[in-house]
Amino acid sequence: MSVHIMVFDSGIGGTTVLEQIQALIPNADYSYFMDNALLPYGSQSQQTIIDRLLALLCFIESRALQVDILVIACNTASTSALEAIRPYTNIEVVGVVPAIKPACAISKSKHIGLLATPSTNKSRYTANLISTHSQGTRVSLYGSTTLVEIAEALFHTQILNEAKLAKVLSDLAIAEEIDVLVLGCTHFPLLASAISNYYKQRIILIDSGKAIAKRVESLISLRGFTFTTGKKKPLHYYATAPICHSQLSVELITLTDQIPRGNH
Repeated sequence: MSVHIMVFDSGIGGTTVLEQIQALIPNADYSYFMDNALLPYGSQSQQTIIDRLLALLCFIESRALQVDILVIACNTASTSALEAIRPYTNIEVVGVVPAIKPACAISKSKHIGLLATPSTNKSRYTANLISTHSQGTRVSLYGSTTLVEIAEALFHTQILNEAKLAKVLSDLAIAEEIDVLVLGCTHFPLLASAISNYYKQRIILIDSGKAIAKRVESLISLRGFTFTTGKKKPLHYYATAPICHSQLSVELITLTDQIPRGNH
């Protein structure tokens, strides 16, 4: 069997990370799990997110899905729950965190912005990331969950609500001197070209997708995971709520909050 990589997010945003991983590692087996019943995670409490991820581990175990690498492709979940769930599984868990370090390295004005959900912006992990990697660069925080909704609608309907996007970006009032904007939510790269156009390409947008793909690639090598030469399994989508107006074929799942049995 080929290495099985599951990518998880509150919604469709993690597909931006999935695409980067697939581009680098085309021969793996993939599944994608969205907890869209609780979308957006930026509005959920830390304990709720921890409980949902523990329930996900129970689901993987109960179905014997044989997941080798679980990518938590959600900045909110990664910054608030990753360390809490790791003791409960032997699956390799990879998180995604805002690309503060590379953004600071390329900023000429020494003032960058982090555009994320309010939960990610308020997390202790994000604060530590900024204090460790800002290297004399000012980091301004901007929060939005409405952008998550706009990105979801764009993905499923192929229609961008430009007026709504412009209103959100106008209200955020991103400082003029900011020259690099970190997209600290995996939904936001879906809106990257529209955001870039709004700022007339004067701001560099940066996200963590490629870095996560490289991390997964290194884990495959480190753990000695293998690929089969036979036919790959098709990408399987799971969701916790029905999706309207989408061409995706998804399996509906109910996550039951419980504690996994621990390392096994």
